[in-house]
Amino acid sequence: MSALSTPEFAVEKPTGYDAEKAGTTSAAHVLETDRYPEGAGDLQVLKTSDSSSLKLASDGRTILIPQPSNDPNDPLNWSWAKKHLVLLSLVFASLQAKLTDFGMTYGSVLFQAQAPTFRMSVPAVANSISGALFLQGPGGVLAVPLVQRYGRLPVLFWSQFLCALMVMAAALSPNYACFTAFRALQGFVNTAPQVVGLSVVHDMFFFHNRTRRVNIWVFCLLGGPFLGPFVVAWLITGVSWRADYGVLAGLHGVSTLMVIFLGDETLYERSNPQPREAGVMGRVKLILGVTGLRAKGRPGLWTVTKDIVSIQLRPQIFFLTVVYVMVLIAWVIGVNITISQLVVPPPYSFSAAAEACSWIAPMIGAVTGEFWGHWFNDWLCARYIRKHKGMYVLESRLWGTYAPSLIGFAGLILYGQALRHTLHCNDCSIINMWRTTGGFCVVYFQLKWIATSGPGVSFGCQAMILGVAFLIGVVSTQVFGQKWRMKHPPPKAEN
Repeated sequence: MSALSTPEFAVEKPTGYDAEKAGTTSAAHVLETDRYPEGAGDLQVLKTSDSSSLKLASDGRTILIPQPSNDPNDPLNWSWAKKHLVLLSLVFASLQAKLTDFGMTYGSVLFQAQAPTFRMSVPAVANSISGALFLQGPGGVLAVPLVQRYGRLPVLFWSQFLCALMVMAAALSPNYACFTAFRALQGFVNTAPQVVGLSVVHDMFFFHNRTRRVNIWVFCLLGGPFLGPFVVAWLITGVSWRADYGVLAGLHGVSTLMVIFLGDETLYERSNPQPREAGVMGRVKLILGVTGLRAKGRPGLWTVTKDIVSIQLRPQIFFLTVVYVMVLIAWVIGVNITISQLVVPPPYSFSAAAEACSWIAPMIGAVTGEFWGHWFNDWLCARYIRKHKGMYVLESRLWGTYAPSLIGFAGLILYGQALRHTLHCNDCSIINMWRTTGGFCVVYFQLKWIATSGPGVSFGCQAMILGVAFLIGVVSTQVFGQKWRMKHPPPKAEN
C-alpha cells in the first residue's frame, strides 16, 4: 500500500518526503533519494525535487506507482469499471480453478458413487485425483512463460476452454483409465488462474490499490477447494456422478464466456507498446493469442523458464514455498480429499446432507481469512512504514502468517483427536496459496497412515511437521530474508 494513501501517513510523514520507491526503481527520473540500507524489493520514502512532474491519484497527494503512460490502452489508465470487470473474469475462473481446486475437490465427494460404475473399491477410485493434483504443478510452471510471451488473456481463455472439454470428456468416460486420464489433463490445463492472478492485478492497479485486490483473488483461491465438495455433495443426492461432472463442465463454460466478454489483455510494455488491431477480428486474435504471437521484443519461452528456476532457488523464495507452503498445502489437500472416506463409513455414517454441511467450517475459515487479510495486511504495512520513517521491509508482511499458522497447527491436532474419539469436529483452514507435489503425495499415504497409527497420532505428527516447516520457512525468511534478497537479487524483468 502507499505510504501516503491513508490519513495517518498524511499526518506523520517526514517533512520533505512525499513519494515511495520500490527496489531501485524510482517513481520518476526526477526523484532524489535519501539512501536507506535496502534489499531488492524494499520500499523507502523518496524526496522529490519537482513533484509537479509526477502523476498523482485523485486525492491529489498519493504519487502513482508505477507512473502510467499517456496511452489510453495502458491498463493503468483504464476506468475503475473496466479494471474490475477484468478482475471479475479472473476471480470467477480462480474460484473454480479453484475451478482448478474447486474442480479437483469437486470430485472427491463422488468416489463412493463412482466405485460401482468402475467396479473398484472407494480408495482405489480415489487415486484418480492424484494425477490431476500433481499435474497442476507442471501446468502452472508452463503457464508462466506463455503468459509472459503471448499475454494473460489468451492463456486464461485456453485454460478455461480446454478444461471445459476435459471435464466433459471425463463425465462421458467409459472406464476408469479413460476417466483418470482426462482428470489429469484437467488439472494440467486449468492452472492458469492460479499463476496469472498476481500479474493481472499488478498490470492494472497502482501500488496503493493492489493489496485488497490481491486479497480478493486469494480469497477465491481459498474458497474454491471447499465450495466444490459442498456443492457436489448436495447435487449427488439428486443426479448421477456423470451429471455432476456435467455441471462442472458448464461452470467452466460460463468462465470461458466471462473471459471472452469481460476479459482484456493486461500485459502492456511501456517501453515497447504493441499495436492492437481494432474490431471483432482484432478481439478474436487477441483472445486466441495471435496478437501475442506476433508481438515483437518480448522474452522467449526459454528465457522466462530459466528465470522461474532461478527465482525458485533463491533462499527467500525456496524456504517459504518448498518448505512451508508445501507442508501447509499438503495437509489441506490431504484432509480435503480424504474427509469423505473418513466420515461417510461407520462409525460416523454421515448422510449426503451431513457430509455437505461438513464443508461449511472450512468455508467459514476462508471468509475469516479474507476479513483478516483485507484489513490486517494494510494495517501491518502502514504501521511498519510509520514506525520506520517511511522505510518498509518486505519480510514484515510475514507477521500475518503467525495467527493462521497457529490455527492450522491446533486444527490438525483437534481434527485428529476428534476422529480418534469419534467426536463431531471439522477442520478450519485459512491460508491456501500454492500447489506443489505435497498434496499429490498425501493422497497416497494419508488413509494408510491413519489406519496404521490412528488419526490422533497421524494428525498430531502432521501438526508437528507444519510447526517445523513454519519455523524453517517463515521465521528464517523474516530473520534473513533482507540479507538474502541483497545477496540473491531477482533477474532483471523482461517485460
